Amino acid sequence: MRREQIRATPSWHRGPARYNCVFVNTDNSCEGMLSMEVARVFCFFSFIFTNGQTYTCALIQWFDHIADEPDELTGMWMVSPSIHDDSSQNLAIIHVDSIIRGAHLLPIFGQEYVPEHIHFHNSLDVYRGFYVNRFADHHAFELAS
Repeated sequence: MRREQIRATPSWHRGPARYNCVFVNTDNSCEGMLSMEVARVFCFFSFIFTNGQTYTCALIQWFDHIADEPDELTGMWMVSPSIHDDSSQNLAIIHVDSIIRGAHLLPIFGQEYVPEHIHFHNSLDVYRGFYVNRFADHHAFELAS
């Protein structure tokens, strides 16, 4: 893969917001999902430091691993939005170079029907748990297996 577009915009084509999820490299000593975290990108920005160096960054919300290994039934890792004790989102600013690629998350559905008010643009805010879809494409399969 040569290039991938990761979007973080409050209005996509005059519609609802689009904040993509990504794999973030956090540990070079491990392989696969053990070396990465999943995050949701809210904003891309850059700034110039006093030494003239430009830093490209992203404002992200972290997701926590639900277990230390993939789900036995699906073979997919499970994550949930990281929340502080005061119920606020666990946000961070990271360097863009630590982003590996986009990630596709699937809600962990319960036994009930999906309510009509849940759509593609608000499902990451409604559900509390997600599968990291390793079947989205070849690259995701390699990373999340």
